[in-house]
Amino acid sequence: MSRLCELRDTLFIGDRKDRDIYNRVFVVSAFGGITNLLLEHKKSGEPGVYALFAHDDSNHKWQDALDRLADAMKAAHKEILSHKGDVQQANMFVDERILGARNCLIDLQRLCSYGHFRLPEHMGHIRELLSGLGEAHSAFVTTLMLQRSNIAARFVDLSGWRDEGDVCLEQRITDAFQDLDPATEMPIVTGYAQCVEGLMNEFDRGYSEVTFSHLAALTGAREAIIHKEFHLSSADPKLVGEEAVRKLGRTNYDVADQLSNMGMEAIHPKAAKTLRQAGVPLRVTNAFDPGDPGTLIDDQPADTAAAEIVTGLDIVTLEVFEQDMVGVKGYDSGILDVLKRHNVRIVSKVSNANTITHYLDASLKTMRRVERDIAKMFPAAEITSRRLAMVSVIGRDLNGLSVLTRGLQAIANIGREAIGASQGPRNVDVQFVMDRDSMEPVIKALHEELIETAPTQLSRAA
Repeated sequence: MSRLCELRDTLFIGDRKDRDIYNRVFVVSAFGGITNLLLEHKKSGEPGVYALFAHDDSNHKWQDALDRLADAMKAAHKEILSHKGDVQQANMFVDERILGARNCLIDLQRLCSYGHFRLPEHMGHIRELLSGLGEAHSAFVTTLMLQRSNIAARFVDLSGWRDEGDVCLEQRITDAFQDLDPATEMPIVTGYAQCVEGLMNEFDRGYSEVTFSHLAALTGAREAIIHKEFHLSSADPKLVGEEAVRKLGRTNYDVADQLSNMGMEAIHPKAAKTLRQAGVPLRVTNAFDPGDPGTLIDDQPADTAAAEIVTGLDIVTLEVFEQDMVGVKGYDSGILDVLKRHNVRIVSKVSNANTITHYLDASLKTMRRVERDIAKMFPAAEITSRRLAMVSVIGRDLNGLSVLTRGLQAIANIGREAIGASQGPRNVDVQFVMDRDSMEPVIKALHEELIETAPTQLSRAA
């Protein structure tokens, strides 16, 4: 989104003329870094407005964070908008939204100073309120930019700002599009949508894809397209080299789900489900390479077996060993209850007679709490956690490729060691576990062995 001016010249307008510009609906995310300032930093965990308000010991901290947020928003749109009048409008928009959010938080603090009201009960609503600020800002700025280029763009705010009614997501979208004609207007829609379901509660930062998929389904879109900064490729080009990676071109939702499990979402699994059920095909393209058709994702199986993607993820292993576990029920369900209670995402799991090992996407701080709870439940168990990494080889059909055997040999050939490896009977992914320092070399080695030197129908990325 921070490269909106480039997108105007390639994606929004490009070489399109007259009516070809319209009959498209754009769902936008916030400008880079804004959601981190609103909530908390996605990777480092550095607190934003929400996190500071949730753990407030001084009004100054979250209020100062709001001021920093306003400055960041204004700096972002100043880089995009060239006309002084547009910049002034965008500044006023930011000031109005920030002031409204500030007053809301102050009023809530005042209300919760009375014993009948508890702040934790309202924090979900606060997270929803703050989340919508980023997308509303970027959608408003995008609309101003396009209108300045003589495009009939319409700002469609689904964030429920100052809305007195609670409606479901479907109704929110239907109401917003009731008097809108995409054939003569270009709707610029907020990725966040306020609704009774509470998108943040279930999807957290994946909410924009949920909004996007429901909008595509409800409007009967010919195609749903996700525009990214890069092609959906066989590996990270920065890691294995731009000349080595291959653009997928075509894959299916099974592969998309495996990518999501590895923290590399092409689309949220539930958003994909909405598109599948509505019969709307999904395409992932490079927004800055408009002449390339990108990658089509559908339900079709592969024509031939092939490894398609190699990707990695930092994980934490949770190992629970109990000598008396053999033949006794309850250990697995008990551990799962603890992980669910602490909202820990499970990447994978292996077990034997007396040991259950979960591969988790979690912080060490959370893991300490998990270990304490499991120790209370199973006092005789030995519980250990380790910071490791997982590399996964993914494809629609890996049958007959000996990925597990060849992968282990490739890892050994570069002087690294796989601590664990597993392959399921569906043959859509093979997982290798190793020290974190080994992850990048292993990705390169597996990519070279299984993709670069393999005869596949994947096309090389431009």
